[in-house]
Amino acid sequence: MNLMPLLDQATDDACCTPAGPTTLGAEEAKQKALVFKALADPNRLRLLSIVKADASGETCVYDLTAPLDLGQPTVSHHLKILVEAGLLHREKRGTWAYYSLVPGALDVVAGILGNL
Repeated sequence: MNLMPLLDQATDDACCTPAGPTTLGAEEAKQKALVFKALADPNRLRLLSIVKADASGETCVYDLTAPLDLGQPTVSHHLKILVEAGLLHREKRGTWAYYSLVPGALDVVAGILGNL
């Protein structure tokens, strides 16, 4: 059985249906894109993984440079992007900054994908 005529009809019907209230607004799309942009870099994904895996629930910036084989300024730049995206929390203690995963942040990311 050839399904192409049925698929073409379904596509035609879907194209003519006006978008409902479930579509993303411009500001909401911008905020969600900020999260995905933060996650689109392999070094930032690794940083999230390292922070998440730490038994104490937080990691000092000092401990994040060696595993990535990157300099401290580069690691700090990546961490700043993750903080701005709402994925990591930064706490300054003396001369060092400690990073922890924002509670529920990864669930929010999963929810974004499920609600598109």
